[in-house]
Amino acid sequence: MKKLITILALAALVLPVAAGTATARGKGEKNIVQTAVAAGKFKTLTKLVTRAGLAKTLQKSGPYTVFAPTDAAFAKVPKKTLAALLRDKAKLRAVLLYHVVAGKVTASQVVKLRSVKTLNGQRIRIRVAGGHVFVNAAKVTTADVMASNGVIHVVNRVLIPAS
Repeated sequence: MKKLITILALAALVLPVAAGTATARGKGEKNIVQTAVAAGKFKTLTKLVTRAGLAKTLQKSGPYTVFAPTDAAFAKVPKKTLAALLRDKAKLRAVLLYHVVAGKVTASQVVKLRSVKTLNGQRIRIRVAGGHVFVNAAKVTTADVMASNGVIHVVNRVLIPAS
């Protein structure tokens, strides 16, 4: 965990922050789900989180770190794959939990990590290249969107765990 925290600390120095996105609002007034809904670009994610029965969990005190794919990221997922996830709640939960880490891991900590264990039990790889942070093949486009119960890092791809 110390290694994860150290990588995230470096990430804060390296990760770009998209203009107009709610970032670093101190402790955050809204929980992770409310923050994602308010952002307006996570409609697919919040719909799937609700469908999988995870919304209440992500509204609890946590803290959690979520690598949150945007609607544009979900648009890149083949429709067949998304349809299969919608039919299988267990697989949907596994994919969604692959985006969530226990604890609040800020960007300055993320950049010091090589991998981190997700709530689905599998690890995701973290690397810094060309001044950007990547989680598996997904690029972190906005870091440190603070919520009352954790932090969101926006990613440009959906993370799919190994079967």
